[in-house]
Amino acid sequence: MLQTCRVLCSRAGPSPGGWQPLSFDGGAFHLKGTGELTRALLVLRLCAWPPLVTHGLALQAWSQRLLGSRLSGALLRASIYGQFVAGETAEEVRGCVLQLQNLGLRPLLAVPTEEEPDSAVKTGEAWYEGNLSAMLRCVDLSRGLLETPDPKGTALMQLKMTALMSTRLCKELTSWVRRPGDSLELSPERLAEAMDSGQDLRVSCLNTEQTRHLQASLSRLHRVVQHARAQRVRLLVDAEYTSLNPALSLLVAALAMRWNSSGEGGPWVWNTYQAYLKDTYKRLKRDAEAADRAGLAFGVKLVRGAYLDKEREMARLQETEDPTQPDYEATSQSYSRCLELMLTQVSHRGPMCHLMVASHNEDSVRQATKRMWELGIPPDGPVCFGQLLGMCDHVSLALGQAGYAVYKSIPYGSLEEVIPYLIRRAQENRSVLRGARREQELLSQELRRRLLGRGLRVSPH
Repeated sequence: MLQTCRVLCSRAGPSPGGWQPLSFDGGAFHLKGTGELTRALLVLRLCAWPPLVTHGLALQAWSQRLLGSRLSGALLRASIYGQFVAGETAEEVRGCVLQLQNLGLRPLLAVPTEEEPDSAVKTGEAWYEGNLSAMLRCVDLSRGLLETPDPKGTALMQLKMTALMSTRLCKELTSWVRRPGDSLELSPERLAEAMDSGQDLRVSCLNTEQTRHLQASLSRLHRVVQHARAQRVRLLVDAEYTSLNPALSLLVAALAMRWNSSGEGGPWVWNTYQAYLKDTYKRLKRDAEAADRAGLAFGVKLVRGAYLDKEREMARLQETEDPTQPDYEATSQSYSRCLELMLTQVSHRGPMCHLMVASHNEDSVRQATKRMWELGIPPDGPVCFGQLLGMCDHVSLALGQAGYAVYKSIPYGSLEEVIPYLIRRAQENRSVLRGARREQELLSQELRRRLLGRGLRVSPH
């Protein structure tokens, strides 16, 4: 077993033994089989090739025409799908999650369903109602994956709000929220009351059709959170584009008023904050202080952000100020400040404040583990870590073996559903894929060691 340091902390302060940094040198790869490592190396190298990411959907269609659906599907299942997706059926997902649990990792399920901004293909309430059913099934699956009943509510699940409501409506709400003095009509209190009561909500900025869709969307959100709370599954709401985020944050605030109260057992609805936006630290500080004043639990997933190129292009086309940080270094500084703010909040508020450090960056993870030790935050407490399934395993495994709570974001579903989703995620996360060079180097080193017969290891599975 990999010799790693289990950091034992208490609320009283740092442990007397001194903090010892984790090693992300790939040593934890001994927990995985040679076939898994080989596939990971090949797929990560493929995904780092820009033409494959840029023209992924066209290449998929071409391979289906050339090879046929069956052979093309088999190749995808053996490569990209197998690397990044848990499977299609509930049994396949359970098998994947069991392997992760044996490695000290936890599942963060994600339904690969969403509406692209301004998409005209998916319209009508039936599409959103179908997504609602998928979300409710995901809640049940997330709860069913726990080995034992869990009173703490450590089951987490991702929630994409634009799978349940139109992006056009989100843009309308965002425009209204940004108007000085006009946003009171759309207060979190008013939306929360409408969700609870089911009564009609009148908003002057919306026409009859938009108002009807808003009412239906609020009902869908309420049903998902109500079911998740009953099943003790915490919902992590994804952040999206800046043209949508104010509306999404408004809805999260409304849900938080109902489900994140002090008597509910911690935050059941979390928001995501993107460090690559210039105003993120200010918004995060404001929201954390507001939750504290209101006596509400506060849940945060902290990410760097995935829509950099699109945000900059949108700002250029609209001739507005670029909302993103000028470079990667500035984004890292922003992430570090936000991380420090939230860890301090956790140390002060305890279980009323939860944080997911969602990062593939080794420096950010080290900063988090060191500050957790200094602030007396236990490794398996209200702070957890998150990475994508199939990536950053050298960090995830080291954290998991050291006793930290580590979640892998896990999409699941059929090839037809998931491959377009994966390609869009790859296009949004080009920098993450390009930054996986270190992981590729560590995978190569481990495979060379095994092939040369030095320290040959057998998979425990």
